[in-house]
Amino acid sequence: MPKVTMVEAIAMAQAWELAHDPSVVVLGEDVGKSGGVFRATSGLFERFGADRVQDTPLAENMIAGMCVGMAAQGMRPVAEIQFMGFLYPAIDQIVNHMSRLRHRTRGRLSCPVVIRTPHGGGIHAPEHHSESVESMIAHVPGIRVVCPSSPARAYGLLLASIRDPDPVLFLEPTRIYRLAKQEVPDDGVAAPLDVCYILREGEDVTIVTWGAITTDVLQAAEQLAAQGISAEVIDLATVSPIDSETILDSVAKTGRLVIVHEAARNCGVGAEIAAIVAEHGLYDLLAPIQRVTGFDTVVPLYRLENDYIPSVTRIVDAAKATLAG
Repeated sequence: MPKVTMVEAIAMAQAWELAHDPSVVVLGEDVGKSGGVFRATSGLFERFGADRVQDTPLAENMIAGMCVGMAAQGMRPVAEIQFMGFLYPAIDQIVNHMSRLRHRTRGRLSCPVVIRTPHGGGIHAPEHHSESVESMIAHVPGIRVVCPSSPARAYGLLLASIRDPDPVLFLEPTRIYRLAKQEVPDDGVAAPLDVCYILREGEDVTIVTWGAITTDVLQAAEQLAAQGISAEVIDLATVSPIDSETILDSVAKTGRLVIVHEAARNCGVGAEIAAIVAEHGLYDLLAPIQRVTGFDTVVPLYRLENDYIPSVTRIVDAAKATLAG
């Protein structure tokens, strides 16, 4: 079985659905002949043609609006927004129409749309190309937010997202698009949504994370293990809704919690996870919850970008702080 990168796995998942479901259509800026800005739709235009893989104008609000109309008429559009910072023009359609179509029609219509977009920094990109604003969409009722951390996870979760009857924002961690390869069977088997994945079992501290920073968390767990500290690493995977049960069970075992995300600290998804544990697992905690996050600023240009993204050192220090508490 060949090993593939995350971006190749994403293209594979879209190809599978295009081949097996005639209602699936891929659309977005440069997704056709060019194969997308990161080549996440590479080869799809040549295989499925212009009716199924459609280039659009540079108009994110129009792309999202087209998706609502297509979904209301029985299609399953998969749209690419080139960078998460370009999502803002589409917010009107996403929040006012996409997320509300099932409610507005009392269940008569659903809105099976997937909005794919690169997520996070680490590639020396300019402003608006390195955003991590998942909490903004996670706050909107009616939209599922998904963020994979590996090629295999990306393949399975994207299949599940395309098959979901309601809208999904699918965040693709830019920094790890091509960071590593993994064996991914192209068998059309979807991964379950709305569940966390335990990537590493541990006894001393629980670390919850998602997206590209998962790679750094696993490195931190290795360093902690070398110092005699056993960290349990949980990949959130579905950012909204949150699988509270898996997190609470882990905290009940370890007694300590560190939450790591690249997004800004203020009102981030990490704060929601902390609130869930404070409400339902307070008496299991042996130390205060630690958060390791980006800063409450615009993502800086590349000279300071690595200082903005949580480092392995910061993660290790936070885990040790819970053990000292």
